[in-house]
Amino acid sequence: NQGMILAYSYRDARGKYHHPDDTEQREESVTVEMSWSSDPVTTNHFLKSDGTPVGSQVEKMSKSKKNVVDPLDIVKEYGADTLRMYEMFMGPLEQVKPWQTSGCDGILRFLNRAWRLLIDEESGELRPLADESPKAVRKALHQAIKETTEGIEALKFNTPVSRMMEFVNACKNQPPSREDAEAFVLILSPYAPHIAEELWQKLGHDQTLAEESWPEWDPAALIDDQIKIAVQVMGKLRGTIEVSKDASKDDVLASAKANENVARHLEGKQMIKEIYVPGRLVNFVAR
Repeated sequence: NQGMILAYSYRDARGKYHHPDDTEQREESVTVEMSWSSDPVTTNHFLKSDGTPVGSQVEKMSKSKKNVVDPLDIVKEYGADTLRMYEMFMGPLEQVKPWQTSGCDGILRFLNRAWRLLIDEESGELRPLADESPKAVRKALHQAIKETTEGIEALKFNTPVSRMMEFVNACKNQPPSREDAEAFVLILSPYAPHIAEELWQKLGHDQTLAEESWPEWDPAALIDDQIKIAVQVMGKLRGTIEVSKDASKDDVLASAKANENVARHLEGKQMIKEIYVPGRLVNFVAR
């Protein structure tokens, strides 16, 4: 079963519920006795009409508690894709989750960025795409494809959204290829079907993307060509370097010595020993 959606509710001292729109948050706080609480309640929420203090708590959405969020209001303000995607991003399907309308802002920003990644805002036309995606972009895409495929099958809809966000971040200043752009739109479509259909048309397709095959991830694209190595001087971390996973010991040591902070701590000292733990660590012993 899916988990319940929770939301903040507001009650006065008598226990009467009030709609969130009828309350306001102030800088000052007061502590009052509430009939519905065994202990005094400290609150900084008050009724807009007369300043009566009201306590806030997180409860399941209910008309009687006046904390129901009308999905039509969210659609009107943010769009249906944002509502749909935020609901899936809130957390695992089976868990109880608190609703925060402000969370829709982040999803809307992501969808806008996904649109601008492929579409020029001024002309409304498709942006130039790369002949081949950079390695970092391709890796982020295939991580997103893998996570989305497995997440949908396991009814874990939230983590794929994070991977799609990482893909869009990876594309900053380095656009994907057409093939990779289309794969991204396909995995986005179960979450944001309206914007995905529009992007699919902008990519030059006449038929709906619902007729397309689901993309498959490439395990080879998930393998890192570069590795990060910690560099120590006398056992203290002084920097990190990024080298090819196939780099020789001499190349790694040379790169470590070239690190600005490492070089500063080695300046004027006599090298006693150079220690290299492959793929993990460099330690210079000097005096």
